[in-house]
Amino acid sequence: MKNLYIVCLLFFSSIIMFISACRKADDFDESMMDERLSGGSQTVFSEGVGAFSAAFPTLSGDRLDFHDLGDAHFEATFISSPSPQFQGLGSIYNSNSCVNCHINDGRGKPILGNEALSSMLFRVSVPGVGDHGEPLGAPGFGGQLQDKAIFGIQPEAGVQVTWNESWFYFDNGDSVSLRSPNWSFVNSYLPLSAGWMYSARVSPPLHGLGLLEEIDENTLKSFADENDDDGDGISGKSNLVWDEKSKKMMIGRFGWKCEAPTLDQQVAGAYNEDMGITSYILKRESSYGQIQYDQLGDEPEVPDSIINAVIFYVRTLAVPARRKVTDAMVKRGKALFTQANCSGCHLPTIRTRTHVAFPEASNQIIHPYTDLLLHDMGTRLSDNRPTYTASGSEWRTPPLWGIGLTQIVNGHNFYLHDGRARNLMEAILWHDGEAKNSIDFVKALSTSDRNALLAFVKSL
Repeated sequence: MKNLYIVCLLFFSSIIMFISACRKADDFDESMMDERLSGGSQTVFSEGVGAFSAAFPTLSGDRLDFHDLGDAHFEATFISSPSPQFQGLGSIYNSNSCVNCHINDGRGKPILGNEALSSMLFRVSVPGVGDHGEPLGAPGFGGQLQDKAIFGIQPEAGVQVTWNESWFYFDNGDSVSLRSPNWSFVNSYLPLSAGWMYSARVSPPLHGLGLLEEIDENTLKSFADENDDDGDGISGKSNLVWDEKSKKMMIGRFGWKCEAPTLDQQVAGAYNEDMGITSYILKRESSYGQIQYDQLGDEPEVPDSIINAVIFYVRTLAVPARRKVTDAMVKRGKALFTQANCSGCHLPTIRTRTHVAFPEASNQIIHPYTDLLLHDMGTRLSDNRPTYTASGSEWRTPPLWGIGLTQIVNGHNFYLHDGRARNLMEAILWHDGEAKNSIDFVKALSTSDRNALLAFVKSL
C-alpha cells in the first residue's frame, strides 16, 4: 500500500510539473529581473571576439552535437560542382561561405571604394510585385545582385561607392559629420533595367535570432500601432510576407525590412541568393532564366540534414550579457533612453511563447530592444524600394542586444542597413520620420548627457 501511495504521489507530481511547465506566461515585474540576462537563460557572460558565437548554455547531448554540426557547415567553403563534398556553389554568387558574410556571427560592413562586396549585398527589383506581393525581380538580375562567378561565367555587375559628408549641429554648438553613400554599378553583363531599384544591405548579427523567432505573433500584433492611436508619433506595423514552407502569408521577422518569416527561410534564402545553392526549401537556382544558369538539374544541392543543422545552429546562438548595469553613467543613460522614447520602438523586455518542442527558448524573459516592427525612418534613410508591405522609408527595428561588443567581435563600428554610420551617435542621428521627436530630444542634450546615453547603448 505504501509503494502504491508513492507511485501515485510521483504520478500526480509529474502531472503538476508538466502543467506548470506548459502554462501561459504570467505578467512579469521588470524590477525583479536581472538586467544582465539579455537572452534569459540563454545568456552567456562573454565579452571577447566569440561573444556572438556561443551555443545556448542549456543545450546538451544530441542537440548540442547538432548545433556543432551546423557550426561546422556554417564555416564550410563551397566550390562548384562536381566535387566530392561542399559542391553546388552557384554559377553566380556573392560569397562561398556563410562565415565570410557573418564573421564571428556578427555584423557586416560596407565597401569603401571599388573593392568586391564581402559582407554586404544589394537587393534589386523593378516596379511591380510578384505573385505573393513580393518585390518584382529585375529582368536578367533577379532579386539580388551577384558580383562574383565561377570560372568561365560572367558576374552580373560590380559595385562602387563614393561618400557625401554633411554636418549635424546640436543645440549647444557641438557638431557631428554624417556621411551618405552614392552607389554605382559597373561592368554590368546586361543593361540595367528600366525603373531599376536597389537597396544596400550589410550582414546583420546572428545572436539571439532563435529567441526572436519564439515571440508569439499575437505579441507582435499587440506592439503595432499603425494609425498611431496613442498619439506618440510612433506607428509601427508588421510586414506580411510569403512563407515558402507553409505556402501562406505570415508576419515577417528577419532581414532589414522583415522580409523573412522564419529562420528556415532566412537561412535557405542566404544559401540560394548569396551562394547560389539550392535546398528543399528553395529549389530553383537564383540564376534560373539567365545565361549563367548551369542547367545541371542537381537540385537540391545542399542535403536536407545539413541545411537543417545550419538552421538549428543559427537558431541556438546565445546572447551576450549586458555589462556595467550598476554604473552611474549607464543608469543615467538608461533614463535618457526612456525619456527620449527610444524605448517606444526598441522595446527592452519581451517574453517568448511557450513551446514544448523548443524548451530552451520557451517562456523566456528577454531584453532584445526591438519590437520587430517596421517604422518610417524618413526620406534620408529611404532606399525607395518597396518590399511586400514595407515602403522605401520603412525599416525593421534592429535588436540592440550585444551592439556594444561590435568593435570587439567585428573590428569596426559601422551601423545601419548600409553601414553608413561610423559610430553609434551617427546611427542615432540618421533617425528621422517616426523618430523625429526622439532626435529633437537628443539634439537638445548636453555633451555629458549624450555621453551617458551612448554609455547605456554600449552596455547592451
